[in-house]
Amino acid sequence: MIYDVIIAGGGIVGLATAYQLQQKKPDLNILLLEKENDVAQHQTGNNSGVIHSGLYYKPGSLKATNCLRGYQMLLEFCDAHSVQYDLCGKLVVATHPSEVERLKNLHERGIANGLSKIKKLSGAEIREYEPHAKGLAALHVPYTGIIDFREVSYKLKELIIQQGGNCQFNQGVTNIQPDQNGSVAIVKTTKEVYKTRLFINTCGLLSDRVANLAGKQYKNVRIIPFRGEYVTLKPEKEYLVKNLIYPVPDPRFPFLGVHFTRMIRGGIEAGPNAVWAFKREGYKKNSFSFKDFTDALRWPGFHKVMRDYWQMGLGEYYRSYNKKALNRALQKLVPELSVHDLQPGGAGVRAQACDKKGGLIDDFLFAEESWAIHVLNAPSPAATSSLSIGAHVAHKALSKL
Repeated sequence: MIYDVIIAGGGIVGLATAYQLQQKKPDLNILLLEKENDVAQHQTGNNSGVIHSGLYYKPGSLKATNCLRGYQMLLEFCDAHSVQYDLCGKLVVATHPSEVERLKNLHERGIANGLSKIKKLSGAEIREYEPHAKGLAALHVPYTGIIDFREVSYKLKELIIQQGGNCQFNQGVTNIQPDQNGSVAIVKTTKEVYKTRLFINTCGLLSDRVANLAGKQYKNVRIIPFRGEYVTLKPEKEYLVKNLIYPVPDPRFPFLGVHFTRMIRGGIEAGPNAVWAFKREGYKKNSFSFKDFTDALRWPGFHKVMRDYWQMGLGEYYRSYNKKALNRALQKLVPELSVHDLQPGGAGVRAQACDKKGGLIDDFLFAEESWAIHVLNAPSPAATSSLSIGAHVAHKALSKL
């Protein structure tokens, strides 16, 4: 049997791609392969569950266009299929004079991205939205929401199977090669051998390795894993945060800084620290993979990242192991918070693509050949953008089929 499309990777981007292909061409024979025993086991199932508005992203970039379009598509999907979400809004708070100008630039970027309802707040006005937060100025972003992206993923899986798609689990891809004519790809997994007219790689933390299995070496990109570690507020202190409170991001770094998030299933999450993970799928401080560790250390671009960001990196590690240091960072936003109000939370690992020159790739990144499409960089806001990314990849796929 020859499949029309095989998609490797059962995160929300792979699921959304399969779903969008079925929507556009229902008669396609699609197989989705996942190495775990269910969907959404890594980045999708271990993020903070925020529906991003598109505030941060450079107008016209793939992140901006897909986030803005994906936001609407996600809400329409959830409404159609009874998936719970809450557009609770968030504050982006400037706590230092140097951040006020950056906040102004962020407001201008949001307006350029069509977010006409964002509102500038004075320091005094912050408490109207978050009574226990403090800052010099803030932006109120009413578009931002909260959701469980695992629930979205389970619904996508259900619809894909209902519409005739095939999902196979516990099957990691071990090799991909075109046949002699180049018209069919042979995909080997830990259990089976499949044939397909088109292979799509949405493997997230392993996307670069899967791309290299395809025979064409993508030598300019390497995935560097960063673990985001969270704490939660003790139940009796959850009143300190109503919804979402974020700092003004540092434009030199691709992470948003420690923040507070009300979760759709209840509770308040705080963090994350962003530390280099010594294992691509390592969610604990002691998680270690010799292969993953040495892969990063051998990458010339990562050497430059370490040189450029060593001070920031040391600060992240310090907060990882010192709860008082983390609390001091959080107190910039909510001064009443005490170290005794924090308890251990979860962790996620972000797949961050890094080029050979040390650039942490800021935008979504795709690579193509005649019989394959690779999604090589899809960090946040990929979950919010997933249905739009799926439509984007589906359009590329149909042009090849």
